[in-house]
Amino acid sequence: MTSKAPAPGNWEDGDKDPEFKPLNHDEASRWRASQPKLSAWRVVGVQTVVGLVAGVLAWLFTRSESVAYSVLYGAASVVIPTALMAWGVTSSALSRQASGHVISAFMSFVLWEGVKLLLSVAMLWSAPRIVPDLNWLALVAGLVVVLKVYWFGFWIQTRRPN
Repeated sequence: MTSKAPAPGNWEDGDKDPEFKPLNHDEASRWRASQPKLSAWRVVGVQTVVGLVAGVLAWLFTRSESVAYSVLYGAASVVIPTALMAWGVTSSALSRQASGHVISAFMSFVLWEGVKLLLSVAMLWSAPRIVPDLNWLALVAGLVVVLKVYWFGFWIQTRRPN
């Protein structure tokens, strides 16, 4: 019995591995210029607006202050930690020290992502003591709506022509 394994360096469909060619400085600069500019602060701003609109809509539909406050607190449980992370990654002394060092920048990102996660959990844990007559369903709705801003922003960025 003989094996029909593909030859080394070939894919199953017969294509060869593409040759890797590093970009020179000019090519890399042109590629960077063609990429969309992403700002963490823009995400925070859009999340804030979406959270406020969700809170107002919740109040308009239910005429319940507790539902509106719950939606707003759920939105704040995402917006405040995201704003702290955006500051930490873009403006803190740690980020200035890490700039130019890939490993340091990555570790800074991981650190601030952890801070963001812990702050979100702490805010959700303290919600019953902060929001009077807390409505958990409304809180989760506010949280989810604001979290979807990430996906909506990603979708918008992929739809833009270069």
